[in-house]
Amino acid sequence: MKVLVIDDDRATAETIRISLASYSHTVEISTDGSDGSFMARSYEYDAIVLDQALPRKDGLTVCKEIRSAGRATPILFLSVDGDTETKVAAFKNGADDYVTKPFSLEELRARLGAVSRRAPEIKKSELSLHDISLDPNTHTVLRGGAMVRLTRKEFNMLEYFMRHPGIVISRAQLMEHIWTADSNPFSNTIEAHLRNLRKKLNAGGAINLIVNMPGRGYIMDAPEALARFRK
Repeated sequence: MKVLVIDDDRATAETIRISLASYSHTVEISTDGSDGSFMARSYEYDAIVLDQALPRKDGLTVCKEIRSAGRATPILFLSVDGDTETKVAAFKNGADDYVTKPFSLEELRARLGAVSRRAPEIKKSELSLHDISLDPNTHTVLRGGAMVRLTRKEFNMLEYFMRHPGIVISRAQLMEHIWTADSNPFSNTIEAHLRNLRKKLNAGGAINLIVNMPGRGYIMDAPEALARFRK
């Protein structure tokens, strides 16, 4: 899951980032409302953690702008105000959930998981394709019943492919969904991670399910569906 945290308290934002990263999530941080609104409306995220007290634009304004732009990304609203009026205003402006500061990181993770599952495009929990299965909750991958140990980025890359079987995924899409905005788009990091992912998945001579599409990107599918690309 790729999460945008919009909070001007750098210590709080960094604590959230570390907590979510330990569960294999990719996290980007914005420390003011104007920049956070731009990022939320311009890039793809699986969830947004949005604080109310922000410089330049407050959380309610940012929330409203995200929804006005047609973005349905789940928004978890944060505020030191726990009064009913503030909560109602947050929900009216498009928030999906509301957490009062101070909060438990465990509760925050649970609530993020809940709002992401309620997103318009419901995400399946366990994923399977051919003889590969992936469980986002336990961060485990099996191929032919055998455990495949992946790094966080390799796991996120495989999950993204498995959520889009049979669809050509461009290099830019992989960079946007799995890496942070400050990553160098011209480096060979995607190719290096993909090479390692294939090596681990294809150990023991297993058939490769991730095929290069020259000039377009990559596609993952069952062997019978990929046969036409191997001719």
